[in-house]
Amino acid sequence: MSSKAHPIYRTAAVHFCLLCCDLFIWACVWATLLWLDGEGSLDLWCLWALRTISCVVLYSLSTIFTDTSIQPLLKRWIALLSFLPPVFDSMQTMRHGTVRGFSPVPDPGMVILSSATSTLIYIVWEMAFPHGASSKGARNQKKDEEAKALLMRVIRYSRPDYLHLGAAFLFLSLAVSVTSLPCKYLKNESLLVRSGFVFGINCSFVVSLSSMFSGMRSGMFMCSLSRLNKRIRHMLFQNLMKQEISFFLTKTNQGDYFTSRLISDTDKMGRSVAMNVNVLLRSLVKTCGMLFFMLNLSWQLTFSPASKCHFLLSFRIHTSPRLVNLLMLIWPLLNFCFQLTKKTFITVGLTVAMLFRGRNLISSGQLSSGSLLAFVFYQKDMVTNMKVCLEAAGDLAPEKLEGRLTFEKVTFSYHSRPNEKALKSVTLELSPGKLTALVGPSGGGKTSCVCLLQRFYEPKEDEVLLDGKPLYHYQHQYLHEKVAMVSQDPVLFSGSVRYNIEYGLKDCTLERVKEAARKANAHNFICKLEQGDDTDVGECGGQLSAGQKQCIAIARALIRNPQILILDEATSHMDCSTQQVQDMLNNIMDQTVLVIAHRLETVEKADHIIFMEGGDVVEQGTHQQLMVIEGRYYRLREKLFNLETQPAD
Repeated sequence: MSSKAHPIYRTAAVHFCLLCCDLFIWACVWATLLWLDGEGSLDLWCLWALRTISCVVLYSLSTIFTDTSIQPLLKRWIALLSFLPPVFDSMQTMRHGTVRGFSPVPDPGMVILSSATSTLIYIVWEMAFPHGASSKGARNQKKDEEAKALLMRVIRYSRPDYLHLGAAFLFLSLAVSVTSLPCKYLKNESLLVRSGFVFGINCSFVVSLSSMFSGMRSGMFMCSLSRLNKRIRHMLFQNLMKQEISFFLTKTNQGDYFTSRLISDTDKMGRSVAMNVNVLLRSLVKTCGMLFFMLNLSWQLTFSPASKCHFLLSFRIHTSPRLVNLLMLIWPLLNFCFQLTKKTFITVGLTVAMLFRGRNLISSGQLSSGSLLAFVFYQKDMVTNMKVCLEAAGDLAPEKLEGRLTFEKVTFSYHSRPNEKALKSVTLELSPGKLTALVGPSGGGKTSCVCLLQRFYEPKEDEVLLDGKPLYHYQHQYLHEKVAMVSQDPVLFSGSVRYNIEYGLKDCTLERVKEAARKANAHNFICKLEQGDDTDVGECGGQLSAGQKQCIAIARALIRNPQILILDEATSHMDCSTQQVQDMLNNIMDQTVLVIAHRLETVEKADHIIFMEGGDVVEQGTHQQLMVIEGRYYRLREKLFNLETQPAD
């Protein structure tokens, strides 16, 4: 076909040619077996071998006679066309419980039906779920390539620690194996009613052994982390020492920049790699282990929870963001209830189907009740570990975000203190266009709520919802573009005021910078500076006061037009003249504003005040409502007021 032909017609022609080649291969096999007078036997293994050879031949033809632009489409098409027949026959074999016989000559009708079915499935899949390189823009493809290159660099840096990482993986596998032993022995029905001192000692020994292996695995990962950080810092320092003098004379290459790179950035990178690899490997190994034991117990039942896991994956990833946004704009509550009800019904239905299938297997003598009980435990553990892997696979990025945040009985504890709950079944809501204030004594859980909102950690129980969807449904970059935070001690870089406000933004105009400065009430003092927006703030903003630095940090957050703005003691250093920032924040519409403050006079005008103590919500309401009930908020305000009015000695 001419290269000037329409791309759609050219792609369709290539697919049709490959289909004809596949039918030609089937015809050759059919003719060969007829020539052998049926002496050849096309059993299941021969069918798999034949279709594998067919896949290799078709793929070779596609790479020779087609360009690279449609290669991703052809790969999926060839894989589906080649392996659908053997997969179908394999499932039929497992369903009947015995290896069913195959005709020595392929049935032409079944061959044509298989090709037609493969074509139909392929068309429906490509139209419903466009993905791969053909649907990715150049920008997303470039990001994927950069991420792969970065991953390979990290792997190369970690290569000297292969012994430590191998030992960590070994201890991880041992911990998973030991943890799975109790469920495995439940297939012995006598253990279900057995009790006694020896049995309890054995269970305690298994738990202790698993904990020991888990601790050794964590120790090996931490050792690898320390060695990786040391190695990267040494390489970075050596590279800096080899630079020319002119390299250190630029404004961006100042002392604080190198200090941050050597100390903070390398440590964050190492911890991020170690934590993600640790969690991913643990979940992956446990999932594979549970699947192995489940298949060992009963492959018939395995398909029921496997369907449940497939539903879990599709529910989390393949939900159309555009459809969800449309429904949420019309009936937010109705849409959320419908999605929750549908998920619950499907989950319960799959569980009932699995138990019904187990009952039939027990009745036919193919499965014991103990094996069914062990299978249920394995299935639950596998789904739990799959959730950990899938929570990071969010792809939701709606064009319009309302900004309604909801904590639904969230319980959370830090990894360093797993037995100490930082949040205890916290339920609260942050409404769009409203100013919500979190107040309370230190250690009450305010910072933990902020960490969960930014997805630095994941809740131990229940979820944090944004517009009715869990946070892990959203793309990581999208979420952090919509959520901006200003801390008590903001970080300013050596450079101009404008550079610090527009930091990280491309093609940012001066008018946008000035508008953000006006909103943060920073424009007046910026105009009084010697060079205005071009004034150098010095190392870490040393040329500015603490209140001025906070104003610039607020302007840096507002210029990004976030839907959710978090102010963590962001006005603590401002004087009375700059308190107008709070009045501006109170009048912000279409934004969710969360303020954390110890100075209660800064939150009196908030639309909603939440008092937290001991990781729980104690009181909530407006300032007037909380003052009337004379509870914790009232007593804290009176205490702080007495301290401020008490004369100095």
